[in-house]
Amino acid sequence: MAANKRPESMERITTEALAQSFIHEQVKALQEQIGDKKVLLALSGGVDSSVVAALLIKAVGKQLVCVHVNHGLLRKGEPEQVIKVFRDEMDANLIYVDAVDRFLDKLAGVDDPETKRKIIGKEFIEVFAEEAAKQDGISFLAQGTIYPDIIESDKGVKAHHNVGGLPEGLNFELVEPVKLLYKDEVRVVGKALGLPDNMVFRQPFPGPGLGVRCTGAITRDRLEAVRESDAILREEFAAAGLEGKVWQYFTIVPDYKSTGVIDGKRSWDWPVIIRAVNTRDAMSATIEELPYALLHKITARIVSEVKGVNRVLYDLTPKPTGTIEWE
Repeated sequence: MAANKRPESMERITTEALAQSFIHEQVKALQEQIGDKKVLLALSGGVDSSVVAALLIKAVGKQLVCVHVNHGLLRKGEPEQVIKVFRDEMDANLIYVDAVDRFLDKLAGVDDPETKRKIIGKEFIEVFAEEAAKQDGISFLAQGTIYPDIIESDKGVKAHHNVGGLPEGLNFELVEPVKLLYKDEVRVVGKALGLPDNMVFRQPFPGPGLGVRCTGAITRDRLEAVRESDAILREEFAAAGLEGKVWQYFTIVPDYKSTGVIDGKRSWDWPVIIRAVNTRDAMSATIEELPYALLHKITARIVSEVKGVNRVLYDLTPKPTGTIEWE
């Protein structure tokens, strides 16, 4: 595990100069590692994989093959946005894979969060193996692993699908250029690489996607409730001027129901839980103190627009004791 240990002497990347030095070192290292081979990248559209993509484009250009997997656990409109930004605007070599049914069928009835994460990770690897088989000369798999992923996996806090290496029989060598960086450092490097602000400062999104925000066994109707409530939350944060000012904000729909009243009739529906936190490096987090007027507006929209929901809660738990994600 020595290669996954951040050296104590490693300076925190906080400036353009330090970022450029890191980029120079990584580009050279990537060129030496990859040579004239091709590298496959899981491109989610989040800041981590986007920075890895930019580093690889700078290092090896069209030898990079980006794969965007729609596993059915993405936010509303996200697959379309990834295609627009990376294929249309950045001219990336992008392959789109519709694997919605494949992932959701595998996850049906699975309620343990670690098992869910491992199923999602395993399916990701298998999808990449299948896509690699369609390409000539793929020798490497690039991942947007960052240092908090490694720390949390090592300590057993939670499994990360991009930590732990590759299964036997899969002949890829891993490429992980930002695995020793914290999230704030990844953003500084992204800015230095010239990525647009709306990509660099995009709020984090977990590898298992909405799968860890639809707690317990995932059902398609409850997953849609997560997706729709999350879209409302993001719209209202943007309208209130909070976009880019709050580090991460999202909704969770747990696998239990409560009694409510809708249109004068008893309802037996899910709650939506709002989570909004601020952090520097994701190792600890504080709660954003949202105005009550905004919470009332978000609540009114969610209970009236999202099917199957009759209650909205706000999670006030910092990290520690609660992790940022619920699973």
